[in-house]
Amino acid sequence: MDATDRKILAILQEDSSLPVAEVASRVNLSQTPCWRRIQRMEETGVIRRRVALVDPDAIGLGLSVFVEIETGDHSAEWLERFAREVEAMPEVMEVYRMAGDVDYLLRIAVANMAEYDGFYRRLVALLPLKNVTSRFAMERVKYTTAYPVGEAATGGR
Repeated sequence: MDATDRKILAILQEDSSLPVAEVASRVNLSQTPCWRRIQRMEETGVIRRRVALVDPDAIGLGLSVFVEIETGDHSAEWLERFAREVEAMPEVMEVYRMAGDVDYLLRIAVANMAEYDGFYRRLVALLPLKNVTSRFAMERVKYTTAYPVGEAATGGR
């Protein structure tokens, strides 16, 4: 990936609905070479997909909960089942397997505390868990899906 690819990525992360002609103009390319670069980044998985970002408050899912999970079972079977089960839960927006005291960190989006309680009850009934700790976000201070792809972010590579 060169500097032009990184510029294209920065533009698309800001607004992926821009026409290729507009993106090309912003990076000083003609339309066809720009389109080819975008296609190559899609084919190689650099660009995984293009989506619309939704305001959770606007759709009634404004309560963000971070759930820390500790398990006493680290077998491959448990891990596979856990991953499969939480992936199927629509409230779960993100799941990370962690290093340190906590085994998993989940980000949950729900409408209210009652909805979270229902989620929690389903979660703990799925399979044995050692500890579940929930942390409720009071305010979103920063939110972005855009990765820093400029030269400063990559050390000039």
